[in-house]
Amino acid sequence: MKNKYTFNIFILFTFLLISILHNTALAKVYIDIDAPGFQQFPIAVCDFQNKKAGAVPSAEFNTAIADNIRHYIDLSGIFNILDKKSFLEGVEPGTPETIRFSDWSVIGADFLLRGDMIIAGQNDVIVESRLYDVTRGQMLFNKKYLDKTGDLSALARAIAADILLALTGDEGDFNTKIAFVIKKNARSDIYTMNYNASDMKNLTNHQNIVAAPRWSPDGQYLAFTSYKSGRPEVYLRNLKTGKEKNVSSFPGLNLCGSFSPDSKKLLLTLSKDNNEEIYALDIDAMTLKRLTHSHSIDVSPAWSPDGKKIAFVSNRSGSPQIFLMDTDGNNVKRITFEGNYNTSPSWSPRGGRIAYEGLINHKYQIFSVDEEGNNLIQLTFDDADNEYPSWSPSGRQIVFSSRQGSKSRISIMNSNGLNTRVLKENKDHLVMPSWSPKFK
Repeated sequence: MKNKYTFNIFILFTFLLISILHNTALAKVYIDIDAPGFQQFPIAVCDFQNKKAGAVPSAEFNTAIADNIRHYIDLSGIFNILDKKSFLEGVEPGTPETIRFSDWSVIGADFLLRGDMIIAGQNDVIVESRLYDVTRGQMLFNKKYLDKTGDLSALARAIAADILLALTGDEGDFNTKIAFVIKKNARSDIYTMNYNASDMKNLTNHQNIVAAPRWSPDGQYLAFTSYKSGRPEVYLRNLKTGKEKNVSSFPGLNLCGSFSPDSKKLLLTLSKDNNEEIYALDIDAMTLKRLTHSHSIDVSPAWSPDGKKIAFVSNRSGSPQIFLMDTDGNNVKRITFEGNYNTSPSWSPRGGRIAYEGLINHKYQIFSVDEEGNNLIQLTFDDADNEYPSWSPSGRQIVFSSRQGSKSRISIMNSNGLNTRVLKENKDHLVMPSWSPKFK
């Protein structure tokens, strides 16, 4: 059975390294996007060319691949995509091609992507892609890709990932999905969409209150809270088979938290002992361990990427604030002190920083803070309610929901709050986005 949640199911890629003119090019990180004052880097992406006359059915096919690449790398928030109308076409024909780098530099390009296409058989398309550093006058990579299905989006995604790998040392977040909740009146269900907002699917059909989708780090499961039975219970959905299992149905509240980094445990908030407390559920053994012992309300637990700490929300200081504790419940420490309502902690996969939503001037905004409670940064500033932050697997982007008037959105931004991009907009209430791990 085909795995709907694996991005390469639609396309077979054969990555062939043709040549690397500089042996250290792929190993060197050309763009430090985490540096203070980072600005987007200008890149020129040319339409792909037919390597043999008549080899490709139409010029639209060539343009479509380039347009898809432009779309993906634009979503990364790293690049300024130059308008192809400004291109001087500074390239001399031949094998290998000779780039007139001065012609690309004069239009402001730091990097240049060029490519060719050949129809190799009835359905096979060979695409060759070359990335150049305009400033240094160097080729960074030259690769071939074999497409057997005609899925141009997947092909463009693979090339975009190679661009980011060459320039940043990381393949980016292209092979990921985002789960989120669509609320329609009193009913809601979980949907998923690709990184570029394509292929939206209705994952659950509970037709009741559904909340807090959480991906397992191994990509096999999605946990969530549902009122399907008339009260809040936690379900675990196998993303390969589609089967759902009720894993927490104690009396009172059963609320879903995050998975442990090894995907073997799931954090829960339960009120079975007459107070909202945080527990860790061993998924295989179906055994519980209570972690908090407080008369206050403790909710929204999130595991650190190294598995050593848990962030959570508690009102033990008088108002909802973010706290940290060890995974055994010891060494509780408050880390948010600005504002009187802070919730929805999400831990960066890189560790060190936690994003959350906080109430300021009667609106919810997204913030991030380090695990010592220092270096507080406000990331959103508009007049919308911005809620439910969730980090991308690379730790370089954050997805969140935003509502202003009748408009409801799922948006992404760089981890420093810049370059916000809208992925999905709807009149229905779009909430609780959760970013998946990277899929192979």
